[in-house]
Amino acid sequence: MRWEAQRIDVEDPSALPGMPSIRGLLRSVQVPEFPGLTFHEVRARSALNKVPGDSAVPFPYTINPYRGCSHSCLYCYARRTHEWLEFDSGRDFDTQVVVKTNLADVLGKELTRPTWRREHVALGTNTDPYQRAEGRYRLMPGVIRALADSGTPFSILTKGTLLRRDVSLLAEASRQVPVGLGISMAIWDDALHAGLEPGVPTPRARLDLVRTLADAGLRCGVFLAPVLPGLTDDEASLDAALGAIATAGATGVTVIPLHLRPGAREWFMAWLAGAHPGLVPRYERLYARRAYVPAEYRSWLSRRVAPLLARHGLDRRSGGAARQIDRPVATAVPGDEGVGFPDGSLPTGGLPGIRPPDPPRPAGVAPEDTGGPEQLTLL
Repeated sequence: MRWEAQRIDVEDPSALPGMPSIRGLLRSVQVPEFPGLTFHEVRARSALNKVPGDSAVPFPYTINPYRGCSHSCLYCYARRTHEWLEFDSGRDFDTQVVVKTNLADVLGKELTRPTWRREHVALGTNTDPYQRAEGRYRLMPGVIRALADSGTPFSILTKGTLLRRDVSLLAEASRQVPVGLGISMAIWDDALHAGLEPGVPTPRARLDLVRTLADAGLRCGVFLAPVLPGLTDDEASLDAALGAIATAGATGVTVIPLHLRPGAREWFMAWLAGAHPGLVPRYERLYARRAYVPAEYRSWLSRRVAPLLARHGLDRRSGGAARQIDRPVATAVPGDEGVGFPDGSLPTGGLPGIRPPDPPRPAGVAPEDTGGPEQLTLL
């Protein structure tokens, strides 16, 4: 396996038998509390990932505590990054989770370097920092404290309601540095949610988290993403989801249509063929030449979304006044109101950003270090 992102120079006597070349791999474990998951505990060489200078993302650094994700979203952009470790982008991505056990310690050292300029750091741009593994390893409290104590602004994008555990810590951090919070919610329908993102907390549970954050005085936006053509893009579905988001107290929303890239495309299309075979020809047309939907669909979705955003006080014109929000809400790409990431461009406003398509990757550089979405899929 290729574990270059976790290599260290010192031979580790606890390395897994039969894998002497995997320096940094401490052990691979399965525990009863997390049936079906294997955690590969590694010692990270670095914590901060520099985004390439030519990237369009609104942040220069990312942190990824985990690789692989038990949320198991079939549409997840990050699936292909698992192939770098010589895992497959399907079942392995869902069940083989790499854990950077020394992340907080390494990060603390990096943040004390004289060259550190306290630039914005984003979490949740690849795999979710509040997936199930976080309940065992508790990496995020150390990361949050290190960033806040160093004066480094940061943002977190997640689908994991485990973030509720750290609300008081985040509130404290927000008094030290700017903190951006975003919750990703792709699907409002429970049955569809269970089929496409079986490891993710329910949509209602995630919106309960939005309300908890709002009650704690923390601004939190929602990514309604990805919108699925023919499945969640009808007016009734969008209206119900946006209404629930507004009621939860979200300070902004960005609507993002599905994009399908290799690593996610094959798994999503296999699901679609079994669950909704009548939609397969439409998806083959929409995504025939590229990962993103055509401009015509984006324009159509924008026209459909715009009046719904206004109805629920989520558009840029109302500024959230319907919910007594005294600062402008985060909005989508100018000229495509309410619908973000049409071709890799990013939403404006205060929500955590998602990375656009990967640029060509230099040899020997792991995908998590190049900048890439939920990443979008955004989320």
